[in-house]
Formats: sequence, structure tokens, C-alpha cells
Amino acid sequence: MTAIGIQSRTASKSGYDVVIIGGAVIGSSTAYFLSMNPDFDGSVLVVERDSTYSRASTTLSTSAIRQQYSNPINVKISQFGVEFIRNFHDNVEVDGEAPDIGFHENGYLFVATETGLPTLQENVALQQENGADTVLLTPGQIRERFPYINVDDLAAGSWGRTGEGWFDSYGLLQGFRKRARRRGVEYIDNEVVDIVRKGDEITHVVLRTGETIGCGLVVNSAGARGPEIARKAGLEIPVEPRRRSIFIFSCHTPIEGRMPNVIDPSGVFCRPEGAFFLSGGVPDPDLAVSPDDFEVGHSEYEDQVWPNMAHRIPQFEAIKLQNYWAGHYDYNTLDQNAIVGPHDEVRNFYFANGFSGHGLQQAPAVGRGLAELATYGAFRTLDLTPLGYERIRNNRPFYERAVI
Repeated sequence: MTAIGIQSRTASKSGYDVVIIGGAVIGSSTAYFLSMNPDFDGSVLVVERDSTYSRASTTLSTSAIRQQYSNPINVKISQFGVEFIRNFHDNVEVDGEAPDIGFHENGYLFVATETGLPTLQENVALQQENGADTVLLTPGQIRERFPYINVDDLAAGSWGRTGEGWFDSYGLLQGFRKRARRRGVEYIDNEVVDIVRKGDEITHVVLRTGETIGCGLVVNSAGARGPEIARKAGLEIPVEPRRRSIFIFSCHTPIEGRMPNVIDPSGVFCRPEGAFFLSGGVPDPDLAVSPDDFEVGHSEYEDQVWPNMAHRIPQFEAIKLQNYWAGHYDYNTLDQNAIVGPHDEVRNFYFANGFSGHGLQQAPAVGRGLAELATYGAFRTLDLTPLGYERIRNNRPFYERAVI
């Protein structure tokens, strides 16, 4: 991984119209869309505590995008993300150059037993109604198209024929960040250690290096540290860091053809990663951890990942572990959906938290939406209001069933 470049530790001004806390993919997408909006003429500061991004959820993610969700908003968020990725070079180029993010449009394949069939059928119907290229496959059709998959215990599968796959997460971040900086956004390598709130308004942020920076509004895009940032403003959100371990393995027998990202009923997933395969699952129990806890759950590989993948793809009986790492979900315990937009009382404090593993793929649409809110006071393109803070205040979940 090559760092984008270490920026200054000190802000060039004493105040900014927008201060973005966290410069990974959500923060940099917001900065990018602010800088690209001809109606926004304010100043933007992005404060990033680790400009190498070596421990950011963005760079430690599985770098994938799908349209197979259970509510229309998430489908439409991903549709914009796919459009943005397909036109990535033109969207972010600087002096004719842009990162190659290598979009592998192999699709997702969710497979279900009889127990999960009704939910799968409902989800596919909703996705198709909202323009997703998802098809429902019988076990025989799965076997015909993906002959390496064991279908003996399956009732059906849903496959995203187009508009789903995986890409280079660091390249996406780099593209947003470079274009935003070219268009005047300032990045500093620093940390927000305190937030000054007077009544229902945030007035300043305090940096680790001692500076106090005035702000018109604040965007909390601090990932796993988002709840900490909210608390500095005297606010609470039902979000906590959850650790996810990722395993890279090789297989003695090659998989023929274009393999999708296979999502097993057990919750274990697997997709190609160059000459190898990338896999992971959900820890049991799935508990909150420190945002500094990057310990890999090695037992998950032996007890969960390998057995389930060997059952679903028998060729994976003979595999060899090659690499592994751990990253974090900023997990919304209320409904596993993002919290996007202003607090209902502290209106100049914007949330971009609780993505529950979907932040990378949702970054383009969420960044655009936050930029619209900052510029116009309302969403102009895709209405993200159902993801707003009001549902948190009212304890009214906006559920997403298709969480991996």
C-alpha cells in the first residue's frame, strides 16, 4: 500500500465553513462532492488522524458493492455507487490521471435453504422493482452456471448479473481525496480531541496539537471512532465498533469461470482475490471491541470459514491460508443502517455513522447527499431522509435484512 502523502499537521486558517472529522472514504467523498458543487463556495477542512489510512475501515474492507438489499434506498444508493465507479476516471481525474480501481463486475450470489427462501424471494422482487439486475435461480440453474457449488441443501439463489462486484478501496479513496485537494479542500494530519458546543450549536473543534478551529458545521465521518466524536459534542448514537476478520487462501484445484461473491446461508462469504480467495464471516458472539483492537479471530477460520466454504464449494477442502487481517464495522445496533444527516437539535452537527459494513459502497451517494444538505439544506437527488437521526431519537428502526 502506498500512502497518498502526508499532509500538514496545522490548519492554514482559524475557521472553516465545514470541518470533516475523518478523511477516509466517507469523509473524502463528502469533501469531493462539496468541492465539485458549483453552488458551494465555502471552505472545507478534513481532519484525519492517520493519513496513511493503514487502520482505516476503508482500506481494511473487502471492497465490494452490491444492489441486493431489502429496502429501496439501499438499492438506489448502490446504483449511484456503481454508476460513479464505472465512470471513475472521468469523475476524479487530475491532469488526466486517476487511480485504476479495477472493478470486477462478477456479481453476488446469495444462496438460501428452504428456511431462507421466502426472504430471498421478497428481496429479489423488491430489487427488480427498483431496477436491479437481480435474478432468482433454481438449484439446477445454480449448478449449471456455477458447477463448483454444492446445491444439495439449497432451495434457490439470487444473482446480481450486473452492477455488483469488487474493486480497489484504496484507489476509490485516493481518487476522492486527490480531486478534492486539487479543488481547494484542505487536509491535515491531526485529531479532534474536543468539540465546543454552545447550546444547540457547535462552534469550534479542538485539535491534538492545541489549535481551536471555528466551524460552520461539522461532519462526523470518523468510522469506528464515530461514537467517541459524537460524545465529545454531548450526543449519543447506537453505534459500536465490531471486529471482522478476513482470510486469504489458495486452493489446490482451480475454480473455472467467473466466480461471484458467494454468500452462504451460514453468513460466510467468499470471492476471488487475484489468484487467491477472500473469505470471512460474523464472529460468534459478535461483540463490541475497542477501535484499537485489530486482533484476528483465527478460530473463525478453523471453526466457521473453512468448514462452511468446504461444504458449499467442495474444492475448498484442500486450501492453504495465505494472509489475514482484521478491520471494523461501525455497527448500528438499532437497525444496521447508516445514520446520515443533522442532529435534530444540534443542526450543524452532521452524522455519517453506523454503516455496518456498507460504508465503502455507499460513500458516493452519502457524500453527495451530505454535500447537498450543507449547500441547500435539503437532499436534491436521492432522498436519504429515512436514514436520518430522527429514527434514532424515536427508537424507530429502519431495518435492512440483507446484512453480511
